[in-house]
Amino acid sequence: MHYEDYWGLKLSPFENVPDPKFYFPSPKHEEGLHRLLYGVEARKGALLLTGEIGCGKTTLSRQFIQHLAHERYDTALIANPAIDAQEFIGEVLYQFGLTSNGSKLDRMHQLNEHLLENLKKGKDTVVIVDEAQAIKDDSVFEELRLLLNFQLNERFLLTLILLGQPELNARINAIKQFAQRIAIRFHLPAFDLQETTKYMEFRLQTAGADRRPIFSPDAIDLIFRSSGGIPRNINTMADLALLSGFLERKAQIDGPVVSRVIADFNLGESRGSTH
Repeated sequence: MHYEDYWGLKLSPFENVPDPKFYFPSPKHEEGLHRLLYGVEARKGALLLTGEIGCGKTTLSRQFIQHLAHERYDTALIANPAIDAQEFIGEVLYQFGLTSNGSKLDRMHQLNEHLLENLKKGKDTVVIVDEAQAIKDDSVFEELRLLLNFQLNERFLLTLILLGQPELNARINAIKQFAQRIAIRFHLPAFDLQETTKYMEFRLQTAGADRRPIFSPDAIDLIFRSSGGIPRNINTMADLALLSGFLERKAQIDGPVVSRVIADFNLGESRGSTH
């Protein structure tokens, strides 16, 4: 028997993967989503979404992509931006399904033609750079700025969206010409206790739980305080607590079960310290 069967679940509720069905529409996540959607629909040029490690940026970005109608938007997702400036435009072309040929100038012309072709088709073009704080070479930011030079009649031919950890703000602000192009900035905060409670309940119900409370209030409070309200940390602790509760044949996950998990797996304050 797996712990899912023991707790009456159809799915594992706390996997740390960006699964859209487990997207939790907290007020701040929804605000971030709607700011991104507005920025794209209004063709604002460049948008920036920051948040601590594990706060749900990637999950939010996948939810955002799902909102973009395929017939209206052509989207490229750069998931590994730790490449140099020479490779960057080639990676953008690749994500659009294009073969990267020739010199840098040739690639820029190729990208410009693709943007104009999308315009003729009535499509908007979106480039999303995930984990943008991992960009090692500052000249990549210059490449990103150059993407915003693709305009026609004062209209941006693409929307650039950067997702990253809070230190990305300082990197961008150090490049004034680029920083001035960021039309919308939004920081995704950690959950408070109430949001943590609702988040855990939502994921359990999405996984098939009935209304019976699997986690006691003191267990949830301890998970909140030890995780710093960071969803990835919450998931890790809750998953291990469900496993431990199953092995101990508990009727409910209580505070002592969570305390043992935190001690046994060296979780807790070190994980919450980013909040």
